[in-house]
Parts: sequence; C-alpha cells; structure tokens
Amino acid sequence: MIRALFICGKARRRSPTAAQVFATWSDVRTDFGGVSRDADDVLSADQLDWADQIFVMEQRYAKRLQEQFGHALRGKRVINLAIRDEFAFMDAHLIEALIQKVGPHLRQGKKS
Repeated sequence: MIRALFICGKARRRSPTAAQVFATWSDVRTDFGGVSRDADDVLSADQLDWADQIFVMEQRYAKRLQEQFGHALRGKRVINLAIRDEFAFMDAHLIEALIQKVGPHLRQGKKS
C-alpha cells in the first residue's frame, strides 16, 4: 500500500481533489493538507511522518514545507507537480492533470 500526501496552500481545491481522486485507486491511501495558516486543513508533522510519497502542487509549497517542517522531511522525497491554482474543486481538467502527473509515481512506487 502507498500512502500519498497532497499539499497546497489552503487545502481547498487542488489537494483535496487529488486525495479524493487517488483514494479510489487500489492499494493507495491518501491525505491532504495546506501550508498556509488559514488553510481549511492545516498540515501536520504527523501527516508527513505517515506519508510514503509527498506531492506539492507548486514549488513555493515545497519551500514552505521545508521552512515549517524541515525536521520531519528527513528521508522523504517531495515531488513538485507544477499545477497552478486555476481550477475549481474536482474540475475535470485538474483531475486529468493530476492523473497524468501523479499516476506514474503511484504506479512506480507501488509496494508489495
């Protein structure tokens, strides 16, 4: 089973969409969070510890993640999806972009 964590700023559109989409894949468990103080679901160190794979929607969130949780990232790979904040929650174009960019990582990282 793969535990995939999706991170964006406010955890309102992109990361919850990703978590919902990939939660339907077999052998994948998902979670999401935001690195902004006013995020709907603020990211925690426990979530980072839980995750096998960490996905950020933009490079700026990787930087904030390092600033806020550098200690919790030791040995973790952070994958930048480069998906800008221009989609609504569960937007078809967002889902398509997520499947194209995340799908290969989940298939390659599959654990027995």
